[in-house]
Amino acid sequence: MAGQEEHFDNILLAMAQKHAGGMPDFLRTFAGFLRRRSDFYTGDWEKLIMDILRKEADIAMAEHKEKMRKQEEQRKQKEEKERKEREAREKEMSQSKICDITDEEAAQIIKEEEDKKRQKLLEEAAAAAGGTAPVVVEEEKSKPIDKVEDETEKSEVGKLLPNAGNGCTLDKYMWTQTLGEVELKIPFAVSFNLRARDLVVDIQKKTLKVGLKGHEPVINGQLCAEVKVEDSLWVLQDSKTVQITLEKVNKMNWWDRLVMTDPPISTRKINPEPSKLSDLEGETRSLVEKMMYDQRQKEMGLPTSDDQKKMEILEQFKKQHPELDFSKCKFN
Repeated sequence: MAGQEEHFDNILLAMAQKHAGGMPDFLRTFAGFLRRRSDFYTGDWEKLIMDILRKEADIAMAEHKEKMRKQEEQRKQKEEKERKEREAREKEMSQSKICDITDEEAAQIIKEEEDKKRQKLLEEAAAAAGGTAPVVVEEEKSKPIDKVEDETEKSEVGKLLPNAGNGCTLDKYMWTQTLGEVELKIPFAVSFNLRARDLVVDIQKKTLKVGLKGHEPVINGQLCAEVKVEDSLWVLQDSKTVQITLEKVNKMNWWDRLVMTDPPISTRKINPEPSKLSDLEGETRSLVEKMMYDQRQKEMGLPTSDDQKKMEILEQFKKQHPELDFSKCKFN
């Protein structure tokens, strides 16, 4: 039943938004429709409408009460958790220093002590890493290509091999990619749990900045290509790792690096999983396969599929007109 009701939500919402006068105008329009297009008002319409409205009102009130109950339950759980944490900290403090203070003063002292400990840990971590926030990437780093079998791939020597996610694994972070988005992970090697307010994450259309507040950023530079800021997001995983998802603007090209200061990877070595292509619809899949083929051809200095098609048309034209001399013509 709920699914049937929601089936019309978008239509009704679009209609309601067209009424500047709000709900009264919307209801007036609906009532006028019933008057013009039906015999609705010739029957016991008042009872029918009130029965329907009362039923919906009962459902709405029940949902509201349940929502308020859950919010109150969450509030109590939060207060209880904070109370226990406060009591534990006050007990710990009272063992080393006995004095008469108010609850507000105790809370302030606890906050100041936490801030001092956190700042000390941040400073120690930064000092250990030479002034920057320490990070560690456990996965094996991407290695450069030292030799190739095909002469056409000489330009790939020195570039990094893509990791399993078609991206790159560096000292301080790793990233993977699909044609539509880039996923970045930055694990911080700190001895305490990070919080969102300890971090600086600034995602712009063409730039990215990530690091700990008050310290040199781990990443701070121009992105390989533009991203959709409104569709990009970041989360803090396990209180240690920042995970960022960047939505590409151009979904037809592979990135060869995250930021322009990174070493490039060999996009010719990218091999998307066949299962990913099989998930695409026929026309979209053909377009993606064509794009991938054209990109490889360009990197090898060979004609793209469009260039090949034009050449075929030209050759066919030559055969149809043998009387024409093309020996002195130059074609791009």
